[in-house]
Amino acid sequence: MRNIRFIAGQIYHVYNRGVEKRNIFMADSDRWRFLQGMLLFNNVHSVARLLWEVERSQGAATFRTIKEYIKKQPANREPLVNIVADCLMDNHYHLIIEQIKEDGVSKFMHKLGTGYTLYINKKYNRSGALFQGTYKAAHVESELYLKNLLVYVNLINPSQLVEPRLKETGPQDINVLMEFAETYPWSTHLEYLQKRESIIVDKGILGKLFADPLEYKDFARGVLLGRKYEILGRLALE
Repeated sequence: MRNIRFIAGQIYHVYNRGVEKRNIFMADSDRWRFLQGMLLFNNVHSVARLLWEVERSQGAATFRTIKEYIKKQPANREPLVNIVADCLMDNHYHLIIEQIKEDGVSKFMHKLGTGYTLYINKKYNRSGALFQGTYKAAHVESELYLKNLLVYVNLINPSQLVEPRLKETGPQDINVLMEFAETYPWSTHLEYLQKRESIIVDKGILGKLFADPLEYKDFARGVLLGRKYEILGRLALE
């Protein structure tokens, strides 16, 4: 049982991985489907009609389709959480989210996890659990922790594809890692560099802390250089 109480206005690091460390994303279309779910399920109200369209296309529905749907039915759009940042890896994901409705995190994560599991099981003709138990969650208690966590989610995670032992040994080539992060499409690093806009993300306080993209980039480089991500401790996921 998760020993954490979700409170409106507070920010949380939420993460999970595949059962037995198996991949949860087998193709880019699966990653798009997960991102679509992050948008669709972040709603107090039902989105059954559009969900049917997404399921019918097995992930081919575009964000333009979803955006137009939301524009046409704004009264039915009432988010449960603010999605501050995200990163999708082959066998796990990380989210930074702020609760804005009572039980918002729990409701959002339940809908997201259930919906994506049903999609994967149907698409790949499988059954049973997709994720390794219930998602993990940690309360973000300080501004410094939040800033370092953002870099961990956006930069450290994908950088381990280039340097698998990054967290143990530190970076071998910071420039290579910084350049790679800007080519990795499945994190919100580009949003904070202001090189891409997302209809999913609401940066909230981090948008104010890193209003200047160069300040964010310099901070991220400093975290890598000083291995400051170590203040986050050892995540239960890993």
